[in-house]
Amino acid sequence: MFEIALWNTKTRRKETFVPLDSANVRMYACGPTVYDRAHIGNARPAVVFDLLFRLLRYRYKRDCVTYVRNITDIDDKINARAAELRAGGDNRPAVELIREITDRTISWYHEDLTALRVLDPTHEPRATEYVPRMVSLIETLVEKGHAYESHGHVLFSVASYSGYGSLARRSIDEMKACARVEVAPYKKQALDFVLWKPSGPDQPGWSSPWGRGRPGWHIECSAMSLELLGKTFDIHAGGIDLAFPHHENEAAQSMCAHPSDEFARVWMHNAFLQVEGEKMAKSLGNFVTVKDLLDQGPSDQTAASRARYGGALRLVLLSTQYRKPLDWTSRKVAEAESVLQRWWSQVRGEPLGEQDSEFIDAIADDLDSPRAIERMHKLSTASKLSALRSAMEFLGVAPVIIRTEDRELIVRLNLARQEDRAAKAYEKSDFTRELMSKAGVSVQDSRVGGRGVRISPSFDREKLSRIKAEVKAKFGEYPGKMRTE
Repeated sequence: MFEIALWNTKTRRKETFVPLDSANVRMYACGPTVYDRAHIGNARPAVVFDLLFRLLRYRYKRDCVTYVRNITDIDDKINARAAELRAGGDNRPAVELIREITDRTISWYHEDLTALRVLDPTHEPRATEYVPRMVSLIETLVEKGHAYESHGHVLFSVASYSGYGSLARRSIDEMKACARVEVAPYKKQALDFVLWKPSGPDQPGWSSPWGRGRPGWHIECSAMSLELLGKTFDIHAGGIDLAFPHHENEAAQSMCAHPSDEFARVWMHNAFLQVEGEKMAKSLGNFVTVKDLLDQGPSDQTAASRARYGGALRLVLLSTQYRKPLDWTSRKVAEAESVLQRWWSQVRGEPLGEQDSEFIDAIADDLDSPRAIERMHKLSTASKLSALRSAMEFLGVAPVIIRTEDRELIVRLNLARQEDRAAKAYEKSDFTRELMSKAGVSVQDSRVGGRGVRISPSFDREKLSRIKAEVKAKFGEYPGKMRTE
């Protein structure tokens, strides 16, 4: 069996990856702050660490990997967006506006990642669901002398932890300059960071021992990873912009709360992305969202063309090794489209073969996707098409093939869902519909009784096959009148 080697930001070297428990490999990646459309730079870590997720599932089996990718839905940028709406005349309560903003943005994010063929993580926790766990963790830090209350705020005391800066490998002076932190009057030291802060009447807030307020950003990931992965887990991932201060602060507070444990054993960070040779910025007019790119796709909006174009965008994101800066250009997108069009025509009708060992070795070598793609070109040239098809599946750029039995199951599930609607079992019907949507099958019911089913490029046969069992587990019976087959 092959070995996986990963670059560890903390040790600054490539290391052979050995999980704590090969039957439960655990990884955590920082997800989006949901206040606006995701730009292509946000998509890079999602795609990169999706590839890592696929690699780990291939090496240690699908059910032996737990992947957590959080959603930050408590943030001052979200609050500011709600304030803009209220200033524009929307008089709904701030909390209602904030929920609408976050729900809509999460839906956009999921649509973008679906188009980029990103698999669902095992867990996708929202910060708002874990505030009590955050309060408990902050209480632990206060009790142990690593945090203090000041003017309604609770702050982490950097001076209380001698290991602060070990992840970023920077001196205190360097970190002060880099962080550009506000020296607020309630801080003991400039680098002390907020764990809890008071909330105004138009801001979301929760009760706590320190009054009504909301958590700081850094405590979110510590609380969610602790709850879902434990005190120590295998891999923590994110963009290089998060290494300091977010990940440094996250590691400090987690280690202080549980000093006998290691928190994350391997830290991985992807490099920045620029557009046409320049840093991406709205002021430069080159700020590109994933939706912008998808809207620029092929004019013939068939499922196949949409799927291939999304695969081309994914191929560009993987065309540069994740630790190196990626220059996003329209030329690269056009070239990737051409490559996929050729590969798709070659593998049409080809069965999946064994994974090519050189392809796997490249991915296992710190996600060397450029070398893996180069190997795919060689497989194409040598007409090793079953191996090429398998590599495309692994990389997430293969054509979606719907088998006859898939279509038959979709029809049966939809008929069963309609039976539940007719019987006014709306909760069960809606749950079935939600599961079908997650499997890449959208269902539309018109007011006049017509019904339409659409299979998207994100079709997932495995998820489709689990729907009956999941409905029975929740409701004690299958959708509609479906029977065990």
